[in-house]
Amino acid sequence: MARIPLPETLMAGAFTLDDGRAAGLGTKRLNGKDLRRPFRGIRSTDDSTDIESIARAFNRGAHPHAFFCGITAAVLLRIPLPPAYENLRLLHVAVPSQRRAPKERGTIGHTFQIDSVDVRDWNGLRITTPERTWCDLATVLSIPDLVAAGDYLIHWENPLATIVTIEAARQRHRGRRGRSKLVRAIDMLNDRSESRQESLLRVTMVRGGIRGIRANLPIRTSGGYNYRADIALPDRKFIVEYQSRFHDGSTEFRSDMTRTSRLEADGWCVMQVNMEDLDNPRELVQRIRTVLRSRPVIPVIP
Repeated sequence: MARIPLPETLMAGAFTLDDGRAAGLGTKRLNGKDLRRPFRGIRSTDDSTDIESIARAFNRGAHPHAFFCGITAAVLLRIPLPPAYENLRLLHVAVPSQRRAPKERGTIGHTFQIDSVDVRDWNGLRITTPERTWCDLATVLSIPDLVAAGDYLIHWENPLATIVTIEAARQRHRGRRGRSKLVRAIDMLNDRSESRQESLLRVTMVRGGIRGIRANLPIRTSGGYNYRADIALPDRKFIVEYQSRFHDGSTEFRSDMTRTSRLEADGWCVMQVNMEDLDNPRELVQRIRTVLRSRPVIPVIP
């Protein structure tokens, strides 16, 4: 027997059993094998496994006071995270502290002492604000990864937060776990970082005691070419560039060679590093220091 077609209003994704019954569907149809059961009392026509789709399915039957937090909020906000966290499919769901933590298959429940200013609507989902999310990430991320997350939030082109609002959120939660990480990380945030890897590189250098760092410094060569250096020490005419796997294409590789040659012709020293270098930060810092010892200090004209 052919299945009863679903009403068009239920074809967009997840719906509750009550929604299905209100649309005229019986128990047998609601238990049909073509419908997924992502959460208790929820049916779905969507087989997507990305975290946003999972969150929207959960949200159909969620308590009105529930909100997404921690890693889940970070992924929804597109905050760059270590791959192990970006690929998690468990939902972190919280409620205010006076209520009972959610207990549902596929979720991790939390209770928070939280102000209303720390929760916002994000495309129809209730999540912790970018600032509060950053503070909560301190319980699971290392300091370099926490800085990379903060750099993304305050990026000058499309900021989701500012140093001021992040600091205000940190002050509101001074007693929470991860407090010392937040204090150390906030002083290293930079709104010019263009990627998580660049942030990790800069933090490695700062924690290694290297000073005078500029992120994505604009440089105009004597030949009139304009470039931006990932990490630069202008007073030493020294550049550290992060190269990822996306630089493997031959056209981009040739362009990078020409760029490096033009910079070096103007007296810049260019060191190129990759993820393997970041895996051994102590050796990388020592290597950078070795080069800097051979570079004279050049007065920088303001």
